[in-house]
Amino acid sequence: MFQKVYLENGIPVVFEENNSFRSAVLGIWVKTGSRHETEEKSGISHFIEHLLFKGTGTRSAEDIAVEADAMGSDLNAFTSRENTTFYIKVLDEFFEKGSGLLCDIFANSIFDPNEIEKEKRVVDEEIRLSEDTPDDHVFDLFNSCIWGDNGLSRPILGSAKTVGGITRGNILEYLEKSYNSNNIVIAIAGNIDTESCVRLLNAGLSGVSTFKNGIKPEKPFFNSAVKVHQKDLSEVHICMGFESIPNNSPERYALHILNTLFGSGVSSRLFQEIREKRGLVYSIYSFLSSYQDTGCMGIYAGASVQNYQKVIDLIMKESCSLKDTISERELQRTKKQLKGNMLLALESTTARMNNIAKQEIYYGRNFTPEEVITEIEQVGLEDVRALLDRIFRRDKVAVTLLGPAADEFSL
Repeated sequence: MFQKVYLENGIPVVFEENNSFRSAVLGIWVKTGSRHETEEKSGISHFIEHLLFKGTGTRSAEDIAVEADAMGSDLNAFTSRENTTFYIKVLDEFFEKGSGLLCDIFANSIFDPNEIEKEKRVVDEEIRLSEDTPDDHVFDLFNSCIWGDNGLSRPILGSAKTVGGITRGNILEYLEKSYNSNNIVIAIAGNIDTESCVRLLNAGLSGVSTFKNGIKPEKPFFNSAVKVHQKDLSEVHICMGFESIPNNSPERYALHILNTLFGSGVSSRLFQEIREKRGLVYSIYSFLSSYQDTGCMGIYAGASVQNYQKVIDLIMKESCSLKDTISERELQRTKKQLKGNMLLALESTTARMNNIAKQEIYYGRNFTPEEVITEIEQVGLEDVRALLDRIFRRDKVAVTLLGPAADEFSL
């Protein structure tokens, strides 16, 4: 059962109560991420995510870790380009204790200067690890290529230089601008009691600022650029993409169908044509990166030096021919796949929490699984073709290569 209430300080709380689960998940979502940062303070959202686990007025970092493990909980956080999320998943019997721990971390962290300096070294290692993982690093390079001089173009982790320059004063200033009741959404899913949750949250988050502020990012322009980053690797990592639609676009259902059909799953066009029929890659897939005001539909593949040009040619061929070759039968099969993927994902309380939080942030309302399925069913072949016509344009493709590739290649 879905409900939405507001805390005394104005923070919206969305609930999905389901007593068939033994677990419950509480997530605190802050509507700020790497796209809201300045270039000089790139990585500060992710850095704050780390620091909130480093001690409060009543708990040390070790106390937090021991208490979380003693409940068998999953206490964690993640940062994206538009949101920073802190969550705890526990057995229902530990929900009161777990929510108290998460609220203390969120509202009462002290940001000890010694912990700040120590965590800079930890994040520096995380940055190095990401840069040494080419099938991860190529996405940062690709975003830098397509979004130009905009927050969306910068890596979520920041750089060693920008993170190293962040001060405690910078952190407190950023918190004041972004961590306030006007910029927070709380989501809870699982075996919970709504009234008890509201009581716990009102007590635990009463100190959160009600100062109505925030950082409004500019809408970026999509750059159809081609970039080659030379590196001595065993493969060439390919990231290609086209400008797409915002998260809340009415065409989002057609876009998800298109992405599923084109490159999501082992029956998709890309997987079948390039891996299964020709054996040119091990990994290939398409993906969606959708934001409040724009989006990108992309393709990733890793190929040998001998084969990467063939793979690029085949991706372009499939992109350009899809409009004329997609069939009604393929469309109906893809709809079944998409519906099945969605419903199976909702077997997890964490997925349910993430789902209702994102819906509140991007749509301002909850869409039930039944409503989503109805919208998927209403998408016709012409809707997908119309979207294909606008997105898959040879003159608007962006390409980033990482590895031992030639400086020039054909599209």
